[in-house]
Amino acid sequence: MDKQSVRGLQDKDNVDSLFLVKEKSVSFGKNGRPFMSVVLGDHTGSIDGRLWDRVEELNKAFEAGEIVQVKGAVQVFQNRKQIILHRIEKVDPATVKFEDFLPVSGKNANDMHAELLIIVRSMANNHLRQLTLEVIEDPEIKPLLLKAPAAKTIHHAWRGGLLEHILSICKILDFLGTHYDFLNRDLLIFGGIFHDIGKIWELSYESSVSYTDKGRLLGHMLLACELIDKRASRILGFSDELKDVCKHIVLSHHGKLEYGSPKRPKFMEAAILAMVDELDSKVNTIQTFIETERNVSDKWSRYSDLFDRYFLLDNLKERF
Repeated sequence: MDKQSVRGLQDKDNVDSLFLVKEKSVSFGKNGRPFMSVVLGDHTGSIDGRLWDRVEELNKAFEAGEIVQVKGAVQVFQNRKQIILHRIEKVDPATVKFEDFLPVSGKNANDMHAELLIIVRSMANNHLRQLTLEVIEDPEIKPLLLKAPAAKTIHHAWRGGLLEHILSICKILDFLGTHYDFLNRDLLIFGGIFHDIGKIWELSYESSVSYTDKGRLLGHMLLACELIDKRASRILGFSDELKDVCKHIVLSHHGKLEYGSPKRPKFMEAAILAMVDELDSKVNTIQTFIETERNVSDKWSRYSDLFDRYFLLDNLKERF
């Protein structure tokens, strides 16, 4: 049977296809019997699955992050599509391409990189421009940047998502740097690129998106600061004061201590980067949630614990 996509599944469809296990858990029903909940996915989206038989046996047969062959049927429950699983079996990873099951940016990575280069080359400060160009054009860094996700689950969590997020932020910051003429535009653009650049080493994305050992031990902010120190030291005349400003932008970009920033923003460019980063992240998170819900629901989304509300699924741009 040909590969079935999550997006193409309809009510009462028989399912016999390969999917990536994104999440897996075992719970107990009111009758005391165990059942398994899984989130299955491919590059088109995700769908919930429920397994009611042979739960204890099959729970040992596969793990989240693996590709499985599933058989079952699509059922609509509480206005949402799910797969009632009859059979689920792990497949040999050597026989599949993981990238076929991972979501990918809808935008071409090379085109995004070229657009980003245009913005960077317009930076006025020679030191910041040189540092930024050397990093994003580095033959070891560029391939990672072209395919890295921006996060594991929350926003831009797909191949190429980091570059998509960086470019989006830089375009907003480019406008703000012109609109508010008291700002240092170059520092804004620098921050837009470097605030998350450490994620190319923090996250692993060859199969499922997960954290590397380096990412768990150090985190993307420290990795970015190490990169700034290392590369700036090679640039003649790059002052320690400017390096401190650059590293502060990175260390404060989550905005608040409780959000994971070791420092709160202490000057306007750092504060604006933190606000724009949060804006772009939230816009993408909500839009991704809505698009996913449109695949499995009609008028309204399921309740979002993250945003504490339901979302209307109508496309208002097309409707009005």
